[in-house]
Amino acid sequence: MTSIREVAKLAGVSPATVSRVINGTAKVDDEKKERVLQVISETGFVPNEVARSLFKKSAKTIGLIIPSIENPFFTQLAGVIDRVADANGFRVILCNTADDFEKEKSALQMLAAMNADGIILTTNNMEIQSFVDELSIPVVVTDRLISNQGIHNYVHCDHYGGGRLAMEHLIESGCKNVVCIQGPQNVSSARARYEGYRDVCKEQGIVEQVVNCDYDFHEGLAISEQLLEKYPQVDGILACNDMVAISIYKVLHKRKIAVPEQIQVIGFDDIMLSSLMTPELTTIAQPIEEIGRKAAELIIHREEQGEEREYVFPAKLVVRETTKGKGC
Repeated sequence: MTSIREVAKLAGVSPATVSRVINGTAKVDDEKKERVLQVISETGFVPNEVARSLFKKSAKTIGLIIPSIENPFFTQLAGVIDRVADANGFRVILCNTADDFEKEKSALQMLAAMNADGIILTTNNMEIQSFVDELSIPVVVTDRLISNQGIHNYVHCDHYGGGRLAMEHLIESGCKNVVCIQGPQNVSSARARYEGYRDVCKEQGIVEQVVNCDYDFHEGLAISEQLLEKYPQVDGILACNDMVAISIYKVLHKRKIAVPEQIQVIGFDDIMLSSLMTPELTTIAQPIEEIGRKAAELIIHREEQGEEREYVFPAKLVVRETTKGKGC
């Protein structure tokens, strides 16, 4: 493998000059610069990125760790982060862990060893907290919390407020028997959404009706069948996310149950699929663009940031075709 010294020798310049050409740290005579670039082209020399990052104290790299690339919410979030990173001269290394604790630890170790400028982490494994605490690079946690100690930057939407909005909308749309499909309760986002539903039920004197489900389309299909058997009088369903809401509609359509005339359905996230399906899905929108942008900027501009803190964006009701809408 060609070294920087060999490039310098072939170009008839010093190693320091080659380094200046590669890094753009100082002006180099045009004729010398052209010779260096010609040698680099002919030899296929590749600078040692790790050594360069250690020297500059920045690898211009953001690590992104997500639990499932198959969930469109995370696909869209990754797209936002990548666009913001690219616009600022950074690159993103995506680690899809399939919700596996050991894979998350390996990804964190790898990114730290690469001298990444920071890591954006979404995890369902709360025990990762102590491992994250040992890292010497910034960690931004998105979509959910892994600690109540306030020692990291957290960027997420108001899941509790979103749960309330969803239940209030179904009541205003005439629903009397609303079933909440709550997500995995070990995950803060799912727990907060359920708590929003629960509190509206208490305030309105409505009996809670709940079934459990992961944030997963295929499990949503099975749970939907069980829900209809357990709660035959259901006229409104609050799903834990849009993918589960879409699976609910699929089951209802198969059974020839009219939506929203017989049963109204509301999701959570506002992924792109929710407006592409027919009928279009009423949902609670997470501001994916704002969440992704803020998470990336906290790392890109880390020297300009103040103390670590929690950034909470409001959730928004998006009324489409799977509910009757207020006053209908």
